[in-house]
Amino acid sequence: MEDEYAKLIRRMNPPRVTIDNNSSADATVIQVESVNKPGILLEVVQVLTDLNLVITKAYISSDGRWFMDVFNVKHRNGNKVRDEGVISYITKILESDAYYVPSLESSVGLKPSLDYTSIELAGSDRPGLLSEVCAVLADLSCNVVNAEIWTHNTRAAAVVNVTDDMMGRAIEDPERLSTIKNRLCNVFKGNNDLKTAKMTVSPPGSMHRERRLHQIMFADRDYEKTQQEDINRLKAEVSVLDCIEKDYTVITMRCKDRPKLLFDTVCTITDMQYVVYHGVVHTGKMEAYQEYYIRHIDGIRISSEAERERVMKCLEAAIERRTSEALELELCAEDQVGLLSDITRIFRENSLCIKRAEITTENGKAKDTFYVTNTTGDSPVDPRTIDSIRKQIGQNTVLDVRWNSSPKKATREETTMGYFFGHLFKFQMG
Repeated sequence: MEDEYAKLIRRMNPPRVTIDNNSSADATVIQVESVNKPGILLEVVQVLTDLNLVITKAYISSDGRWFMDVFNVKHRNGNKVRDEGVISYITKILESDAYYVPSLESSVGLKPSLDYTSIELAGSDRPGLLSEVCAVLADLSCNVVNAEIWTHNTRAAAVVNVTDDMMGRAIEDPERLSTIKNRLCNVFKGNNDLKTAKMTVSPPGSMHRERRLHQIMFADRDYEKTQQEDINRLKAEVSVLDCIEKDYTVITMRCKDRPKLLFDTVCTITDMQYVVYHGVVHTGKMEAYQEYYIRHIDGIRISSEAERERVMKCLEAAIERRTSEALELELCAEDQVGLLSDITRIFRENSLCIKRAEITTENGKAKDTFYVTNTTGDSPVDPRTIDSIRKQIGQNTVLDVRWNSSPKKATREETTMGYFFGHLFKFQMG
């Protein structure tokens, strides 16, 4: 039970949100002030991220009992947030005492109405894996309502929400769930995998889906290096230093900018039981820079070299899980049982490997996004392969392709600021 005194303090000092479209030329400035509590930074970032807002700058201060953060945000098309409905929603959610309730679109677990069964999977990645999973679910009369699949460092994780394809409701029969588990675990366990594939059925609840995927991959130790690691992958620069004078550990990260980057790193820091006391985030044309002053939840800074290395590896993994030079394919079609199984089979038969996928259905429409490479992953997907896929999926299915050119190395003029708090705190290796 929460401390009654903490509840009283919050009632006396309710959260305050200020949304300003005048002080910045190219972004909406959102300031959040509140009584401090564990996990509050992640919860605020989650609200903004779930609205598909891009956080271009952030200034974080939560030392002591008070939390005050400033975020510069904009829509993905570069426009400020001017819609009164969105502004009202942000203010209402962030000023509510019970805010930070994840949206249904991003949740894991059974809805109160038992609309679907939520399945979590973890195991070895390999070409054609998603196709095999979808084929098994279709064979077991399961309809995929929505799903998200991540792969990283030879590991794969998925959260899949399914219904019975005849009744359109959650699957609750224990014997049938046991059959689904056994079949899917067989699929997820690779021939040479020394780790056991895992499948669980989520209990009723509201864990944020993307946060849950980070937790699944972290538990599967995807941050450990393997011999199959892609040496051509764009690497993040992560450092973990000591600020002895102020008794903080200082984490700095420099990497290619992308959507949801801040959520991914803050999520990992929080789930590793660290607290951000001060921080800054700044994005340039090509690059994002993050700097955080942290301590463990028990108030102690990182003291061992082993823990320092572990934090660096875990943050590198958090950045890389959604960083992909894969080709983005967006598919729109009338939803029908077996559609996902057919589409992923066509991809596999055309030698495409799915590195990440987001599956959604709404009002009888399926809108799926796939990030694909060829089976070797070392060369661009041939346009003739896409033409072949379009012919096979038929005219009633729309397939949009986003051809990404190879990213160039950011020049110093395009990179972000250096150590923002360098003039405030002096730190050194200890």
